[in-house]
Amino acid sequence: MPLQNRVTPTGEIIATPHRGIFTGNRGIIHDPATKTLLSKRWSTPAWITCMCEFRGWRRPVMARRSWTELFFLDEATAFAAGHRPCFFCRRDDARRFRAAWEKGNDVSGIGAKAIDAVLHRERLDRGKKRLHALPMPIAELPHGAMVQEGEESFLIARGGAALWSPAGYVAAKRELDKAMLLTPPSTLRALSAGYEPVLHPSARCVPSPLWGRAREGGSPM
Repeated sequence: MPLQNRVTPTGEIIATPHRGIFTGNRGIIHDPATKTLLSKRWSTPAWITCMCEFRGWRRPVMARRSWTELFFLDEATAFAAGHRPCFFCRRDDARRFRAAWEKGNDVSGIGAKAIDAVLHRERLDRGKKRLHALPMPIAELPHGAMVQEGEESFLIARGGAALWSPAGYVAAKRELDKAMLLTPPSTLRALSAGYEPVLHPSARCVPSPLWGRAREGGSPM
């Protein structure tokens, strides 16, 4: 029976046998005696994304009263849910992210706690996932952004879209004309400023754009 520890792009935590390529946490939100989640879904504003393997360390999942091990399909999923790279096990990635975050948000000398405070406001609305209006046409969103339309989440990559699932991405088969932004705006600006998120291998399925030049009669990308 899979544990309830897999994070979706909307920030929900579900049970699925698929683990993804990143782990991370939001503090202690489980009971180690039963390996089940508590009613709360975070205990700290520092929502981080970590490596699944680091220095050969192995952690028994949800086995002790320490941070609750969560899992993400990829970094785009973690970003959409409101997480950021860990400054311990992913120091180089975290520094690249902070540099891009500062550039994209026109700030300097910002620390992890200040980034976390901004992300916490952007990812939650009365305890639920906050959706944002698209700041630009969907085809112009940066590589690795994620959007929500109805009950479905989509990755935007290379100007195209792919439907998210716990097992991976599948090519989108329709235009997204009512989509809302899942990725926090400040993280989106970091992506626009050049941060390259690590995507699941299934993201290669992203098709040519469903909009833009194809609609205008030009050659698809």
